[in-house]
Amino acid sequence: MESKNIYFVGAGGIGMAALERYFLNRGCKVAGYDRTRSDLTDALINEGVHIDFDDDPALIPSDFRNPADTMVVYTPAIPESHRGLQWFCNNGFKPVKRAAVLGRVTQQLKALCFAGTHGKTTTSSMAAHLLEVSGVGSNAFLGGVLRNYGTNYLLKPESPFAVVEADEYDRSFHHLRPYVAVITSTDPDHLDIYGTEEAYLESFARFTELIRPDGFLLIHSGLKLKPRVAEGVTVYTYGANGGDFHAVNIDMGHGQITFDLVTPDGATIKGISLGVPVEINIDNAIAACGAVWLAGHNDIAPAHYREAMASFLGAKRRFEFWLKTPEHIVIDDYAHHPDELRASISSVRRLYPGKPLTVAFQPHLFSRTRDFAPDFAAALSLADNVMILPIYPAREQPIPGVDSEMILRDVTSARKSIVSREELLRRVSDEKPELLLTVGAGDINLLLPEITGSLK
Repeated sequence: MESKNIYFVGAGGIGMAALERYFLNRGCKVAGYDRTRSDLTDALINEGVHIDFDDDPALIPSDFRNPADTMVVYTPAIPESHRGLQWFCNNGFKPVKRAAVLGRVTQQLKALCFAGTHGKTTTSSMAAHLLEVSGVGSNAFLGGVLRNYGTNYLLKPESPFAVVEADEYDRSFHHLRPYVAVITSTDPDHLDIYGTEEAYLESFARFTELIRPDGFLLIHSGLKLKPRVAEGVTVYTYGANGGDFHAVNIDMGHGQITFDLVTPDGATIKGISLGVPVEINIDNAIAACGAVWLAGHNDIAPAHYREAMASFLGAKRRFEFWLKTPEHIVIDDYAHHPDELRASISSVRRLYPGKPLTVAFQPHLFSRTRDFAPDFAAALSLADNVMILPIYPAREQPIPGVDSEMILRDVTSARKSIVSREELLRRVSDEKPELLLTVGAGDINLLLPEITGSLK
């Protein structure tokens, strides 16, 4: 951590961006590489990060070519064939994964670490926002840009807390040392890494072993996971309908959700209203509030909990409203696992009963499509009109026989089709859907300015 120069291979990733900003704030020189330019890379460049978009080693700035004073950080999404990474490995550098660096940073603080197949971005963001509203603050490294702050990184050096999104991909969260660990869900995912559900659950069990002996585990009620916490760690459960932290007096309707939060000591925080009124956010809010409560600040005034949950705008691409008029509603969501997709579509149905729902879905990864095609189809069948884009490959090469048609053929909706990006834009412009949900973890969101423009 003593290096004065930090080079990031994969600098445009949302998780990497938080660390880049952290090191900039510490006075380090920061540079890196990414494959494509984006709004995030442009923002980082404006903040002082030197980023190149070609992996030619000759482009690595001179200040970052000496292993004595430069640390190289990379993400597991970077292939071994990357020329810049190969150059570093061949010239005396010992590149480290982003997760290992984040682990070192968070070990210096009381870390609230949020893990799970779904919900970790929202729950960690809610907790960071709650600490911010209360005045305690945190050093937050999040997996989504908070719409309240326009960043995925919050800095408060005097705060004793870090808030971290704990990513299970490539077992990255095994580098962390949580004070409070939250596990939202353990539905199998990333089977290209883990192979089996058993291996996936074992990885989460290993994560629970890393909690500090004076710490806490907050786990959603009813999960298959069998925690293996150290002696001294206290385990609590949570859930909208049951657990040590749970909700009562839930009221949903007219685009609003309110409830009362019951804590383990029997105290109730009344009148919590969700700024993002999606049903799954009842669980997410309970997890966030519970983690902060356990972290030693249960004396934060109930008014702070109410203010924070009501004013929380969500992370970008997490059930984000792009258009909301009497004629048209457009919502974008990052859902890329079948259970997330089902929850997202169901939430829209609950918010707008009776409105015909069009869903435009971009599958993410060939391996995930192969593993979950029937489950994706079942979730999409909850919509009236389904349009599926080609698979977004991200880090993967194509898999023979795996394409969007694998999903489409099992969709039972009355209207269903495979569409190109251009066809999607034309169809939206021609049909002008009353209620449109765009979904996926790829780049479907880049179409939203044109989609909303054609509907206004």
